[in-house]
Amino acid sequence: MHTITQQHIRERLWYRYQRRLAPYLFISPFYILFVVFALGPLIAALYFSMIKWPGTGPMTFLGLANYLELFEDEIFLKSLGNTTYYAIGAVFVILPVALFLALLINAAVVRAKSVFRIAFILPVLTSTVAATIMFLLMFEHQYGLFNVALEAVGLKALKWLDEELVKLSVLLVAAWRYTGLTMLYFLAGLQSIPTDVYEAASVDGAGRWTTFWQITLPLLRPVSLFVVVVTIIGSFQFFAEPLLLAGGGPNNASLTIANYLYRVGFSYLRMGYASAVGYILAVIIFILTLLQLKFFGAFGRS
Repeated sequence: MHTITQQHIRERLWYRYQRRLAPYLFISPFYILFVVFALGPLIAALYFSMIKWPGTGPMTFLGLANYLELFEDEIFLKSLGNTTYYAIGAVFVILPVALFLALLINAAVVRAKSVFRIAFILPVLTSTVAATIMFLLMFEHQYGLFNVALEAVGLKALKWLDEELVKLSVLLVAAWRYTGLTMLYFLAGLQSIPTDVYEAASVDGAGRWTTFWQITLPLLRPVSLFVVVVTIIGSFQFFAEPLLLAGGGPNNASLTIANYLYRVGFSYLRMGYASAVGYILAVIIFILTLLQLKFFGAFGRS
């Protein structure tokens, strides 16, 4: 009679359950990395948002005090208003221009389409620092390209980086950088629409305007949803251009929530308060995304 050893038992158990365990072993690297680099920091940041901590030394638990302070923080509220301005400008300025350009290229009005695709994607590939320095030179009051052009047509030179115009200047930089990429998204959506639909509409006597509103826009809904969601999220995470162009100033006129989070965390060394700012930003983005999904009917119609 054979003696069943512990090794035999382990081998039999592994043979019995290996087919069930193998898939989980193959996908485990993703979940391990997700817990270590995403879920873990997310939970840690939630804890940090309830403490007072300069980055080193002891921690003091404050509960919801950091969140309550946010609603009385004038600089945070101003940064929220500035960020909302950028988001609205991106949706109602950048997206319509990008859609218009995509319609022109898709309608064969513009020749050498591949050349235009490359030209429009180049701003995104350009270094943010280099692009910002370029715009700083163009915004210069006396010899900048924009003011030279205004004076050439008899208009008064503007102080582009003053408190009154700095948000518009930042929005112009954002439009230059991201309109081309957004246009490519719309162009991909337009090229996925079957030509048979347009031919049928033409046979029925539909004009260009009717075709655009009744066929193009409804069939572009999935792409439009993606573009709007990505644009809103990107606008509320807007960081580099306002910081490099004007440092969030003057008088915090161009400061975004992401800029303020960085300032509070790494300049004022208030890690707990910065974590609270980050969580509020995440909640705002989550709510806005849900509203957009609801508006575009992503949850279906009841």
